[in-house]
Amino acid sequence: MYDSISEIVANSLSTKKPISELIIEQECTLSGLTRDAVFEKMKCNLEVMLASVERGIQGQGVFSKTGLTGGEAVKVKKYRKLNKSLSGDDMMIAVEAAMATNEVNAAMGVVCATPTAGSSGTLPGVLYLLKKKLNLNQEQMLRFLFTAGGLGLVIANHSGIAGATGGCQAEVGSASAMGAAAAVEVAGGSAEQSAQALAIAISNLLGLVCDPIAGLVEVPCVKRNAIGTTNALISADLALAGCTSLIPPDECIQAMSNVGKLMPEELRETGLGGLASTATGQAIKAKIFGKDV
Repeated sequence: MYDSISEIVANSLSTKKPISELIIEQECTLSGLTRDAVFEKMKCNLEVMLASVERGIQGQGVFSKTGLTGGEAVKVKKYRKLNKSLSGDDMMIAVEAAMATNEVNAAMGVVCATPTAGSSGTLPGVLYLLKKKLNLNQEQMLRFLFTAGGLGLVIANHSGIAGATGGCQAEVGSASAMGAAAAVEVAGGSAEQSAQALAIAISNLLGLVCDPIAGLVEVPCVKRNAIGTTNALISADLALAGCTSLIPPDECIQAMSNVGKLMPEELRETGLGGLASTATGQAIKAKIFGKDV
């Protein structure tokens, strides 16, 4: 199993294989499954992702049981049709897809945790846009997911992907880094550029706290996935332009781990700090669960 980003990049250079191919080979070796079987498993993940996006943008959208989230992906969809978005339509397509996915998650729908349910919108947001913009076929989309998953595994093993241990940087930050690296590959970039995109994306969201209102994966989670998606696309563009991270990718991952360990428990998914501790946040919690909670 690959233990570092640098190892993956070096192997890609020496074998002249893209990261996705290296991860596919690794998965076949570790799982004992055939190449076709590995692709079929990933195909299921892809289908769930695309279905969650479509569910979230149909009709009036989906709404959570608490009423805290829902329907805003559809608002973005309608806003895009006015052709007045400040960020450009491509960026807002990605935002729409990311928010749709997380609204489905908040409504207890089926999503693909990438790498967690709370950050499940970031990767689909990136992929949904690139599918349209680059006219990706199914194999290209699957390779996007293999690249993202393989690099995400390195992040998980060396830093962690849980908000309870590392804050939202470990969830949305990791998802954003995975999406950035995978976007570079499907856009024709090199393994080194993918690694640089990953490092830039992590650096940009380093220190992001996890402060869910009432302890629920709704607010600010849905909109943070919108930011994770846009950060991924910006980081990918920077890497493709030749921009680099002064700090190497593996050291960025270690830095994220170190920052997570320095975070107080109030900022690690407990719902005790940040936005959750505001007067409004506390009032919402009391309304949902009662004043004694």
